[in-house]
Amino acid sequence: MNITAKKLLIIGFVWPEPTSSAAGTRMIQLVDLFLARGYQIIFASAASKSDFSYDFSGTDVVEQEIKLNDESFNTFIKELNPDIVLFDRFMVEEQYAWRVQQECPHALRLLDTEDLHCLRSARQQSDKKKQALDLFSNTAKREIASILRCDLSLIISEAEMDILKTQFKIDSSLIYYLPFLEAEIEPDTIENWIPFDDRKDFIFIGNFLHEPNWNTVQVLKTKIWPTLRKKLPEARLNIYGAYPSQKVLQLDNKGEKFLIKGRALDARETIAKHRLLLAPIQFGAGVKGKFIDAMQVGTPSVTTSIGAEAMKGNLNWNGSIEDDLDLFTDEAAKLYQDKNAWKIAQQNGIQIINQRYSAKYFAEPFITKVERLAADLTAHRQNNFFGQILNHHTAQSIKYMSLWIEEKNRK
Repeated sequence: MNITAKKLLIIGFVWPEPTSSAAGTRMIQLVDLFLARGYQIIFASAASKSDFSYDFSGTDVVEQEIKLNDESFNTFIKELNPDIVLFDRFMVEEQYAWRVQQECPHALRLLDTEDLHCLRSARQQSDKKKQALDLFSNTAKREIASILRCDLSLIISEAEMDILKTQFKIDSSLIYYLPFLEAEIEPDTIENWIPFDDRKDFIFIGNFLHEPNWNTVQVLKTKIWPTLRKKLPEARLNIYGAYPSQKVLQLDNKGEKFLIKGRALDARETIAKHRLLLAPIQFGAGVKGKFIDAMQVGTPSVTTSIGAEAMKGNLNWNGSIEDDLDLFTDEAAKLYQDKNAWKIAQQNGIQIINQRYSAKYFAEPFITKVERLAADLTAHRQNNFFGQILNHHTAQSIKYMSLWIEEKNRK
């Protein structure tokens, strides 16, 4: 490993699982981006590994197990002395940022929000209680405070960029739009896609530890599939996703052709065999990796406005966007049977990936931004006075709570 290379410490909420969630895919894309620019990367997490954790062996990434509320982290990071620390979600920033600030005050602190947790939570509560959206929750206070304490926060959705600026009055210098970083869809890739006539059935896919996915499956089971099955009696609806609970598994019904398949070992390969992705998502935030995967393998989709939020810009969706569930079912049946409409939808997906998610448009500007920020960090922090206030007061409160837990654990 190049000892003169800049050091990036990533502190993960979990060890990334790109086969389980879009969050895992996002993290590996960030790792690959910094590796390609010659950074020395240390990935640390206090979480336990699973059988599906990403295998960093064979890469230049160094893995490091760390502990929560333990002074061993202080020793570790002081000796490491990273140039940049990337926190994976605001909960990780809350746990470790004060220790980073104490031991390595000159390290650039980045936050990858994954999605705005406060937005997802607010939408979930609004859907559950059938009441107006209330963004200003305790979760929002914690998440916004984390964004203000960091030097730069990565936002995956343009809609969330707008919410942060307009609703929470976050200065644009503190947030940076960085979507999924995708390879463009080339003509030779398209030639190898499974054609319309060789595909069959519907698919939904999503990690079941993520509440919006469980809710979506319930909507499919009770409100979409009973009608759609009558329109297309030969079709099946295959439900894939990591970590299905017993309540998910018990929805499996072969007679109804509503099939719970569990984890897909390769999401894109699995989606590619199906004719249509169905995702009547009722609440959530961020950008949905399932649609990126579907577009990358030429599978059109039918979803809601929440599902497609911030993904297509001014382009046409690769299928249909419909919030009325009766019309949603009609659109799904039409697209499933209409080969020409299906092919047009597929072409729309190609445009979305190539024009809005191509890594070539985002990778270099992002690295340039980070390195310019690191070179002028003092001035940047002076302009973020609210961040200085929060780092002073919040760090003290979190610090002493953490030290109390640390002392308690010794007994």
